Amino acid sequence: MSQTATRSWTQVQTGTKTKSSIPEGLWLRCPGCSQMIYRKQMEANLSVCPECGHHFRISASTRVEQLIDTGTFERLFANVESNDPLKFKDLKSYRDRLLAEQIKSGQTDAIIAGVGFIKGRQVALACMDLSFMMGSMGSVVGEVLTRTIEHATEHNLPLVIVSCSGGARMQESGLSLMQMAKSSAALARFDDAGGVYISVLTDPTTGGVTASYAMLGDVIIAEPEALIGFAGPRVIRQTIRQDLPEGFQRSEFLLECGMVDQVVPRHDMRNQIARLVDYAGG
Repeated sequence: MSQTATRSWTQVQTGTKTKSSIPEGLWLRCPGCSQMIYRKQMEANLSVCPECGHHFRISASTRVEQLIDTGTFERLFANVESNDPLKFKDLKSYRDRLLAEQIKSGQTDAIIAGVGFIKGRQVALACMDLSFMMGSMGSVVGEVLTRTIEHATEHNLPLVIVSCSGGARMQESGLSLMQMAKSSAALARFDDAGGVYISVLTDPTTGGVTASYAMLGDVIIAEPEALIGFAGPRVIRQTIRQDLPEGFQRSEFLLECGMVDQVVPRHDMRNQIARLVDYAGG
């Protein structure tokens, strides 16, 4: 018997399988409870661990699918792209980095915006995309956010922004930081017009996003155990040289401190947003 045939016969007798016979990516380990989870079961559960309730990070397109009524989403401002005004270059040029991120994520930048219905209530929706340069806020994100806010103002629509970001985009330097004031000013005009803004904070919401529009909602909702803050806990610990409270900068801790209004599991998010829109008279 040949060596190959002997190996195959041994595998049949012992019940072992070669690596190639097991498709990769079918199972993953939950970071919350360390249990092995069947990926399709987790995704069917809105990307929430069925064992411990850990909320996995999801893309902006998946977020839109989960929140918006099927077939009602009309995307806006998808053609806005960065033109690399600073000609920034580190290990590679910013333009090349953007192209690589666009190919990887299938998005033009770290945000998806549009209008649609949530349980029959029409809203303007903007979702940050963590899969694109860690959801960093550059000129495109600020411009799309501002246009979405202005669209909600003009058409008298409730506004929902789902934040998920590592903060400002370093490759755009001061232009990125300017988006904090730009989007906040648009929200001030929206508020003067009587609009209702529901801010949804997911894991992670940090840096300049937290320091601007993410914390300006009329109602601020957070997903369970989401990391929310400006600087990271390690930086804060090293700066003040003190141990931080347990759960520091997590949703539940911020709820106790009054910085968020509600902690809402992903399964209840659509219902809660619809109730808030109804409560606001929208």
